[in-house]
Amino acid sequence: MFGVVLTGHGGPEALVWRDDLPRPEALPGEVLIRVGAAAVNNTDVNTRLAWYASGDGMDQEDAAWSGKPLEFPRIQGADVCGEIVAVGADVPEARIGERVIVEPSLREAEGARRDPPWYFGTEVDGGFAEYATVAARHAHRIVSDLTDIELASFPCSYSTAENLLTRAGVTARDRVLVTGASGGVGSAAVQLAVARGAEVIGIASAAKAPEIEALGAARVLDRDADLAATLGTGAVDVVIDLVGGPGWPPLLDLLRPGGRYAISGAIAGPEVTLDLRKLYLKDLSFFGCTVLQPGVFEALVERIETGAIRPLVAASYPLRDIGAAQEAFQAKRHVGKIVLEVRRD
Repeated sequence: MFGVVLTGHGGPEALVWRDDLPRPEALPGEVLIRVGAAAVNNTDVNTRLAWYASGDGMDQEDAAWSGKPLEFPRIQGADVCGEIVAVGADVPEARIGERVIVEPSLREAEGARRDPPWYFGTEVDGGFAEYATVAARHAHRIVSDLTDIELASFPCSYSTAENLLTRAGVTARDRVLVTGASGGVGSAAVQLAVARGAEVIGIASAAKAPEIEALGAARVLDRDADLAATLGTGAVDVVIDLVGGPGWPPLLDLLRPGGRYAISGAIAGPEVTLDLRKLYLKDLSFFGCTVLQPGVFEALVERIETGAIRPLVAASYPLRDIGAAQEAFQAKRHVGKIVLEVRRD
């Protein structure tokens, strides 16, 4: 089969196109998926760059968020839409022909329970290839008129966003601030919070504000704005943070007493200054969110099928052009997702 393999840590040159890869076989409890499209996300880029190795004492051989040593070559790609074309033992043959999207946080992989979960395209091969295998429980049937490219924009970013909102307990009574609102997870969080009935304030560059407002945000603030001066202290119930970095401390001022803060990204920097008095005197709750809560992905599939949320595809590229796609992704000039069409040229 054809595909792109990551040969080691480094720049785009570490991603190599091959058309002689062995086609995987579905193990007992697994399905074989013919991949239609796979989106680009931060996990793919961070793993390639060994970004995760900078935390928790890991070296470059352990440069994945689960801590499992990486094995090269590796087929990356966490965001996948495709069709089941074969099943392993213990999986009903009736599933052949199903259109599916893959839940990327794998509680089961290679025939065993994984705790912490492995990640599709990191600890095991993912969707940047013609075929991929995954435990049947993680291949979710989807009934939709959306294209493969549109559906591939959902799994990673939208499940991450839905998990953030679930952990923070967001309801229609809440006013929610979303940092990095123009990115894949941020734009998903805006839509999903609006779908819950919450009032949403997004933070993004001024040029991207109209697109965030079109997703349902009540207000969009420039990322360089003085948030405390603009909104006032204690103005929001929940902060959904994907940015971190030097602009982090004022976020706690914005939270009301009893407010909730949830984070699943640190694109502006992983180290911040925390005044512990704000944490305990305001009775704030902090949530670090990586592993999906039970039911999160199923809820996402339902929202897609009912049309409660819509895909936001900024651009698509052929799989062979993955280097250009990741370069565009890292430039951060887009709103939403960049998706790779998996097809033989």
